[in-house]
Amino acid sequence: MDYRTEAPQIIRDFLNYHETIQAHSRKTVDEYYLDLRNFFRYIKMEKGLVPRSAELDEIPIDDVDLDLVRSVTLTDVYAYMSYLSRDRVRHANSPESGYGLTPAARARKIATIRSFYKYLTTKAKVMAENPMQDLDSPRLKKALPRYLDLDESIRLLESVDGADRERDYCILTLFLNCGLRISELVGLNLNDVRGDQLRVLGKGNKERIVFLNDACQQAVADWLAVRGAQAAIDKNALFITRRHTRMTTDAVHYMVKKRLLAAGLDPSLYSSHKLRHTAATLMLQNGVDVRTLQEVLGHEHLNTTQIYTHVDNEDLRVAAKANPLGKVTRKKSAKPKIQEDDSMKSGGL
Repeated sequence: MDYRTEAPQIIRDFLNYHETIQAHSRKTVDEYYLDLRNFFRYIKMEKGLVPRSAELDEIPIDDVDLDLVRSVTLTDVYAYMSYLSRDRVRHANSPESGYGLTPAARARKIATIRSFYKYLTTKAKVMAENPMQDLDSPRLKKALPRYLDLDESIRLLESVDGADRERDYCILTLFLNCGLRISELVGLNLNDVRGDQLRVLGKGNKERIVFLNDACQQAVADWLAVRGAQAAIDKNALFITRRHTRMTTDAVHYMVKKRLLAAGLDPSLYSSHKLRHTAATLMLQNGVDVRTLQEVLGHEHLNTTQIYTHVDNEDLRVAAKANPLGKVTRKKSAKPKIQEDDSMKSGGL
């Protein structure tokens, strides 16, 4: 798939803008293309530009132009959201897939559509008014991130043994201490390790420096001692497989699940991303302020980091007791007597 040859000009210009000017990653831009491709396939069917019998995933969009884009209304988008929530297959390549995308998945597609129309009106300036200005996103339930507590984290690390133990221990240590995204971890190169610093390439190709504590430095040193003796196909990759190729996200996901199971933890409840949640939570619980955590995690917006500021019930109880007014109670006394002066006795005010 290459949007540069497959997308119509109006969509290609939008994607080029995000890849070259906004410096979004190729993966992100490809996702934008898939979202818009599916949306305009639906629009063509709804507006009678293709037969109703046509397979949605086979409808071409090479003829999508400004006139069609202008004809789309908020009503069309909400009808599309209804289709996604009821009739869209969740996992097209799975024989056991259900129907209906989650609110989070629909919200992402809404964001793409909104961004596309905003570009056409404020950047390309080919539309005078933005018909998606008041487009609402699906309401999302705010669920607390799942994470390992300190004892579970230690148990996970202490259970690492057997083949690849130095590599796997190092990966888990970086997840739990630095809060790396899995894409950031598999993208690490040998020259990204610089003493007690780690150069990380995050979302949107944004570079940041993460400082390595003693545990991370020791884990990296132990792995490099083993890694250096192996003939890697990718000579730059920090983490490699037994076949000497760079670790992929699938390989890391599989490893994490295997190590969780060995530690007696439910692998269906936790993942590499939950280890990122764990790192964030443990740092906050031990005095790291939320703005510093924002820098560590590589979040562009503070409100993204604030999902980690959850605390358990015991923390709330301790906080309530810590208030110095917590021991100030109302003193019980007899009903106060009103002192009557001469004016009151005479009925005056």
